[in-house]
Amino acid sequence: MSRTKRETMTSPVSSSDAFDALHPKVRQWIWQQGWQDLRPVQRAAIGPLLQGGLDAIISARTAAGKTEAAFLPLISRIADEPGGGFRLLYISPLKALINDQFRRLEGLCETLDIPVFRWHGDVSSGQKAQARKRPAGIVLITPESLEATFIRRGLEIGRLFGALDAVVIDELHAFIGTDRGRQLQSLLNRLDAAIDRRVPRVGLSATLGDMSLAATFLDPDHPARVALVTEPSGGQEVRLQLRGYIQAPLGAPTAPAAGEQDIASRLEPLHAIAEDLFNRLRGQRHLVFAGSRDRVELLSDHLRQLSERLGVPNEFFPHHASLSREHREFVEARLRDGALPTTAIATSTLELGIDIGDVAGVAQIGPPFTVSSLRQRIGRSGRREGQAATLRQFVIEKALSADLGLMDRLRTDLVKSIAMIELMLRGWIEPPRPSAIDLSTLLHQTLALIEERGGIQARSAWQILCVKGPFRLVSATLYAELLRAMGAPQTRLIEQAPDGTLLPGEAGEKLAGHYDFYSVFASTEEYRVVHAGRPLGGLPMGNTVFVPGMTIIFSGRRWRIREIADREKLIEVEPSSAGTPPRFEGSGGDLHDGVAAEMKRVYASGDVPAYLDKTARNLLAEARDAFLRLDLERLSIVQSGGLWLLPWVGTIKMNTLALGLKSAGLEVCPGDIGLEILGTSSDALRAALAGLASSPPPDPLDLAAEAATPALGKYDRHLSPTLQLCTYASQRLEPDRLPNLARDIVAGIVTGPG
Repeated sequence: MSRTKRETMTSPVSSSDAFDALHPKVRQWIWQQGWQDLRPVQRAAIGPLLQGGLDAIISARTAAGKTEAAFLPLISRIADEPGGGFRLLYISPLKALINDQFRRLEGLCETLDIPVFRWHGDVSSGQKAQARKRPAGIVLITPESLEATFIRRGLEIGRLFGALDAVVIDELHAFIGTDRGRQLQSLLNRLDAAIDRRVPRVGLSATLGDMSLAATFLDPDHPARVALVTEPSGGQEVRLQLRGYIQAPLGAPTAPAAGEQDIASRLEPLHAIAEDLFNRLRGQRHLVFAGSRDRVELLSDHLRQLSERLGVPNEFFPHHASLSREHREFVEARLRDGALPTTAIATSTLELGIDIGDVAGVAQIGPPFTVSSLRQRIGRSGRREGQAATLRQFVIEKALSADLGLMDRLRTDLVKSIAMIELMLRGWIEPPRPSAIDLSTLLHQTLALIEERGGIQARSAWQILCVKGPFRLVSATLYAELLRAMGAPQTRLIEQAPDGTLLPGEAGEKLAGHYDFYSVFASTEEYRVVHAGRPLGGLPMGNTVFVPGMTIIFSGRRWRIREIADREKLIEVEPSSAGTPPRFEGSGGDLHDGVAAEMKRVYASGDVPAYLDKTARNLLAEARDAFLRLDLERLSIVQSGGLWLLPWVGTIKMNTLALGLKSAGLEVCPGDIGLEILGTSSDALRAALAGLASSPPPDPLDLAAEAATPALGKYDRHLSPTLQLCTYASQRLEPDRLPNLARDIVAGIVTGPG
């Protein structure tokens, strides 16, 4: 494997007497743990967090002790007066992470006689009632459970949270720039309004691409006042290998292993990857990020079959959101306890900071969605002092053939993987997207605020949610249009009393009364999968048709569907020796301009990274040969099995360009890193680009109207068509950039920002 050094961010370390500033009982607990010293980021956080009144960001690599960095000084602040209401509020994007942090805090809080409560959907109503009856100490909660508390217990917010000393937001990067993040910002602003003071925020994250945007997320009014606590610089050894695999053309003969019921010939490279994982990972603890739930199931099933065929215990277990909580917790506990060698085959469910102990290495199948995600994942290994972080990456590309398309000839998955690794090694990660208009989440928060307060004046709602909240791009005029859409006869989400008070409408009461209302992200309806009375998880129905007698792969095994109970939303299964994986819904993240620019640099460079295996080197050589033959370093428009436009920009600019060309009358088909222009000539394409270059930026709503499906958010169906276009234009397009982008393409000098 290739070795290199990973750079980390720098920060001044606090003074040597920082430890002595902690509460005596906190120091006692630290001594009882046998710690030789606090870690640098923990020492650095003591000063600003003990001082109080400040927002802060604690950013450090995985396993650097961020949780303790926040809670040691914060608990020291409340140790002598832990009652009078919840004193510290910890917010996590994952229930599993809350369970993990509860285990980590329980011993410390017991030493100081500070109550600590878990509060999420899997916690019993009795435990929550106990917390509400005597609120004190620390409460660990998800945004959705906090929303439910506001809606159901709006009159109790002051009693529950009036004494709050600080809010800790874990995995901060997972919230920034998302609808869930805007909901969280709005919730915290509503909390401030309910208790009539601002509560300091502390954000924790291992990967933050732009500290200024992160600081603005915590305190939009005074981002410069946010204290930044980062670990001191120091290189960590990184061991890398990228292995290439070639997918034979469809219909080519295959030779599956004896006795194996191969799912399809096109899955042969995935089986080869499974055998490589089996040979390289057995006997230790690893994480394998497989991308999709379909691929997780296929790999887990094949690895289990390999174990059974060789008569050895199975060490490979699937882990994704559709599996039962019991199964996921079994895999997490097996990794954490370390008594048995274990490899989890996961989607992104184990990417965030759930404590699973030390793993020997991380494997990645295909390119990750983002550099940030790659950095987060590789940080799950190499957690011990002096231990290297290890990444094995596996990429499948199609075999060369006469009818192979341009994107396949350019080996985009391989080059994207290389580009992301190179950017990660240089310390670059994607910055969060700037604020955008999100009327779906604003609609949700308006109805939630009305439910919380029992009614509110329109101007007060706009002040709380827009003027002081996260929806600052929404003017009073636009908000009034949103309220009219919510109160329209066909919508009936709200109504207005004679004195102007906004009240829930008939449909609004029904919507807000459903448990699914507490989240702002859409969830696909699932059927429970059960074998012999034991729940295995849930299958999202989506567009997949399930019928009795059908065989599926689920929970790492093959099953035959015995019966489907539609009323109970239940699928009963029995073991089977054959099957195909169910198709799961889901999509990846946006490609950033910086990644697109790095891909072009990789194509144009003659350097061959040392971490590539022989097949990957050959695939890179093929990709560069196609790049050079088409003169893509100089040309943006080429003919290769069709007319292609390659602007070397990210997803948002690509979307903007595609819709701009569509508005000019061209038929556009998006590819991985380019646009295929159908039914026209290169001259006509150049003329359309010249027209875009010489025209003023298009009206955002007119450009958005060219999109086939402008609805993005969970509650967009309640918006008028114009409001849907407004949200789409703000979140998915950059119309102001279109003339310059077209001008650069015409001039032949298009490159994305580095």
